[in-house]
Amino acid sequence: MAKLSTLLILFLISFLISATSLSLASIQDPELVVQEVHRSINASRRNLGYLSCGTGNPIDDCWRCDPNWEKNRQRLADCAIGFGKDAIGGKNGRIYVVTDSGDDDPVNPRPGTLRHAVIQDEPLWIIFKRDMVIKLEKELVMNSFKTIDGRGASVHVAGGACITIHYVSNVIIHGIHIHDCKPGSSGDIRNSPEHSGYWRVSDGDGVSIFDSQHVMLLGHSDSYTRDKNMQVTVAFNHFVNNDYTHWEMYAIGGSASPTINSQGNRFLAPNERFKKEVTKHEDAPESEWSRWNWRSEGDLFLNGAFFRQTGAGAASSTYARASSLSARPSSLVGSITVASGALNCRKGSRC
Repeated sequence: MAKLSTLLILFLISFLISATSLSLASIQDPELVVQEVHRSINASRRNLGYLSCGTGNPIDDCWRCDPNWEKNRQRLADCAIGFGKDAIGGKNGRIYVVTDSGDDDPVNPRPGTLRHAVIQDEPLWIIFKRDMVIKLEKELVMNSFKTIDGRGASVHVAGGACITIHYVSNVIIHGIHIHDCKPGSSGDIRNSPEHSGYWRVSDGDGVSIFDSQHVMLLGHSDSYTRDKNMQVTVAFNHFVNNDYTHWEMYAIGGSASPTINSQGNRFLAPNERFKKEVTKHEDAPESEWSRWNWRSEGDLFLNGAFFRQTGAGAASSTYARASSLSARPSSLVGSITVASGALNCRKGSRC
């Protein structure tokens, strides 16, 4: 197995306000990385008062205030935080301009297509000549040291198979919309200029990542009986300044006694009478979940939404470990999330 270094996936896609960094490098002290992320986020939020273009997202605020961002696109590779901060993508490589939205030959892709760009062996910073919708016939299998940079165009990977990152390193995906993905058919796919091979049906995820160390594998096989009594707790969850709408069963749920701290969020309940509750306590009787520490502080509830608080009082020190950054007032959630997803960037002006 090849030795793997660093992987960064930075999604700013149409339905999330997030930047997710994943790394294949070994981290000696993960807690220090988490603290660094929190410091960066809080610093960006403090700058909002005097940076009119700021968002509070430190990855965006690193570059988006520059009206000449398109002349220094590769600065983006220096803006990551978290476990993926050392990923470089296609930095120091040449610019590859995608001019063709087609994908009719996964084994011998045409020059100018996204598939042709991502399989090359050299580092590439991939941009797009114009707005386009790319419907992939089979999954897009990426090679190492690539940046897919959608800034300056409205780029959608949609309606077909989507993206696979398989045993490669140093990948950045930024500023594109990835949605309505479907399982790709099996068959031969090229993943480098020298190699193509048979791939099974893809699972229909937006981005599938294989062989990253920073993932959780909880039970690798249903037939492995030693996993039968495994219990997992994900605790100390902090939900802050999000805009929750259109939930089907609940907006925030948990099981196995997690601590949940909801601050400064906006919850707009659906119209259905029995779907107004924000929370759902899973897999436990009320006598048990009523002791779980769940609180709401400064949240805004619309259209009958309500949060079932349980456990320790709202002022309890229990919630100190479930805090990551200072919440802003829920009345500002609309302005905070207005630029969520892929930014509308045009050359010669700030995003």
